[in-house]
Amino acid sequence: MTLPESIEIIHEDDELLAVNKPAGLLVHKSKIANDETDFLLDRIKQQAGANLYLAHRLDRATSGVLLLAKSREIAGELGRAFMAREVTKKYLAVVRGWPAGEGAIDYPLPGVREHGPRKPALTRWRTLATTTVPIEMGRYPEQRYALVEALPETGRYRQIRKHFHHVSHHIVGDTSHGRGDHNRLWRIHFGMHRMLLHGWQLEFVHPMSGTRMALVARPDPVWLKVLERFGWQDVAEK
Repeated sequence: MTLPESIEIIHEDDELLAVNKPAGLLVHKSKIANDETDFLLDRIKQQAGANLYLAHRLDRATSGVLLLAKSREIAGELGRAFMAREVTKKYLAVVRGWPAGEGAIDYPLPGVREHGPRKPALTRWRTLATTTVPIEMGRYPEQRYALVEALPETGRYRQIRKHFHHVSHHIVGDTSHGRGDHNRLWRIHFGMHRMLLHGWQLEFVHPMSGTRMALVARPDPVWLKVLERFGWQDVAEK
């Protein structure tokens, strides 16, 4: 996957900086990425000319709003807000099947280690639009997909991906928790070689000014093609 050289900055002030993270880019160095040399945090520090601290994380395969602080103190305040569930996170995802109009997935999840202790995890969703693809696969003459808005109330590792797997509405393009047959369908017929999960909006109270912030990350060109193909542009803008 070709990644842009510069990172789109969607908000900056004296304390905060927020970017629209590209899909396919690791956020920071970790023990599971020893051979990697390209990280969003390094890029944006160089681009912004400032030292920055992560307030939260996004998976490598996920695009969207990523919030950073310009001091350890502000990063700590934001971290406490995330832990206290005072931050509203909204994601867009394309999933297989047609979920109900809205609902919640309340299913405990482990951390990075799959066999580690499970902790409470809750994701709410609402279905924004649906479509039928007239392609035969298995015993079905056509395939159903939906555009959903996911609102995770907790922040477990790969929470949205694992939760939609749990309810059999796997996210398209998810090679770890998705459905290989549907991923192949999208690769072959739609040229889709990535996961369709995007951190769309982030709402929180500014730790210094007390202002209510509402940050929006525009879907990238790959996402826009999907939205246009199925006539979902207007729905995703609401």
